[in-house]
Amino acid sequence: MTAPEAESLRVRPSPARRSARRAQVPVVAVVALGGALGATARYALTLWWPTQPGGFPWATFVTNVVGCAVIGVFMVIITDVWAAHRLVRPFFGTGVLGGYTTFSTYTVDIQKLADSGHPATGLAYLAATPVAALAAVWLASVAARRVLTWRQP
Repeated sequence: MTAPEAESLRVRPSPARRSARRAQVPVVAVVALGGALGATARYALTLWWPTQPGGFPWATFVTNVVGCAVIGVFMVIITDVWAAHRLVRPFFGTGVLGGYTTFSTYTVDIQKLADSGHPATGLAYLAATPVAALAAVWLASVAARRVLTWRQP
């Protein structure tokens, strides 16, 4: 097969598919920017509030719980109150809060606690984080909805 024949057999994306890909570029860009901001904030918190060896990882715990509470309020605002620009949700929800919260560090913290001879602390952390995070997102969304209905005339 010659080069021109091989080139003619190459599958090219349709103009609609190329246009759809281009439409995703701003979304990917704002998620990346938001993720960098959120991860930087989380890192700063861990520098300010370091975990002692064998101690409960309070910085990561608080980060995840607060991040979940903020996402609860944010989702109520952008779904019930404010018709946000199409890039707000990926920037703040996926990017900033996705970079800020860190369930990967949560699992590493559990492994470090278990490996360093603190399995009880690791188990407490293992159980407390998802319970507190789910409670935070639920309570924050309920509270946000109540505040919004209370403020309506």
